[in-house]
Amino acid sequence: MYTILERMKMKVMYSNLNSFKLFSYYLLLATTLMTLAIVLVFGVHRFSFNLTLTPPKELNALTNILLPQQPSILNERLPVLANLGDTMTDNLIQSDEMQGIMSDEDLMRRASMIPETEKTVAKTVSKIAFLFMIKGSLPLAPLWEEFFKGHKGFYSIYVHSDASAYEYFRELETGVFRGRTIPSKEVEWAKFSMVEAELRLTANALLDISNQRFVLLSESCIPLFNFPTIYSYLMNSTKTYVDSYDLVSHVGRGRYKRGLWPNVTLRQWRKGSQWFEMDRDLANKMISDQGYFNLFKGVCESSWSPCCADEHYLPTWVNIHYGARNSNRSLTWADWSAGGAHPATYRNIHITAELLDRLRSNQTCIYNGMTSNICYLFARKFAPNTLARLLTLAPKVMNFYDSKSEVLDMSVHVFNTTST
Repeated sequence: MYTILERMKMKVMYSNLNSFKLFSYYLLLATTLMTLAIVLVFGVHRFSFNLTLTPPKELNALTNILLPQQPSILNERLPVLANLGDTMTDNLIQSDEMQGIMSDEDLMRRASMIPETEKTVAKTVSKIAFLFMIKGSLPLAPLWEEFFKGHKGFYSIYVHSDASAYEYFRELETGVFRGRTIPSKEVEWAKFSMVEAELRLTANALLDISNQRFVLLSESCIPLFNFPTIYSYLMNSTKTYVDSYDLVSHVGRGRYKRGLWPNVTLRQWRKGSQWFEMDRDLANKMISDQGYFNLFKGVCESSWSPCCADEHYLPTWVNIHYGARNSNRSLTWADWSAGGAHPATYRNIHITAELLDRLRSNQTCIYNGMTSNICYLFARKFAPNTLARLLTLAPKVMNFYDSKSEVLDMSVHVFNTTST
């Protein structure tokens, strides 16, 4: 039996041992928690560099309107998708089914990355992308068939047909237009949906790296020259052709929206025809812009009065950023002499050889620093009933079947694609 003194010593010893165990437990727990905290802090810090949070486009537009004092948003570009390896351009062109489920944002992002993912060096023939933005049908398609005949490999065709027109159009299912309709959406006149359709067309065309010039056309447009002439004119041009000018009237400055200030001022505001022509570099920058796009869209969609963004967004954006490289004129003729909301329409009785000759050369302009009488390559608006007379006169007046260009042989236009 232990004595009372020994029992007291043993109690003290066990008490000290328990205290030590408890202290060790708390020390271990504290060390574990500190280690976890350090791991979490550094893990989140590293993860934050690789995470890009993209707010909904509605929020972007609202932010641009409510916080105009932050001009940095106007330099925002679409992020480039990474880790695509050596994916070739052809593999990036999706089937109709795949594009049909692709959002506009994904399409713009995919198109903007094409020049940065091409890894091989190859010689490619430069092509013109003809972008047809039409209401439904393309009644003048047979004329365009004659225009394109014999020049396969030097052009690409893309058609955006208003999704609200569900009829079957035979001219879009035959010849050079067969299979060239992109996934389309409804387009309303004077609404921002017109700008979105333009960008949708351009983005689809950018998926083909050989497309180097881009022309926007309507269902009522016709060519004024043969293919070799137009090809050489565009491929040799040092300028882009986005109509952009300051108009002091109710349809010019009068359409300026105060919600654009101070990112876009009245002094910077421009008007112009929507029928543009541009090179690949400007086309890529256009579809990559998010700042001005969201700003204009937010202001236009919240406005009670017509915004006519198709006549102001691109002319204003180009004027602010790329005015020096732009000619500030369109290559598509239209007769506005009668005034009104739409240009004059040419009908069957108007179609003569004299009219076509006058549209081809009755102007002077600057081309590559020199005066030229070839200022318009296309013209509108031509009614469907003009087709028969155009098919009779146009090939002769415009020399559709002349294999030689009036300006320069097409075969010289070859470019190298290199990795960046």
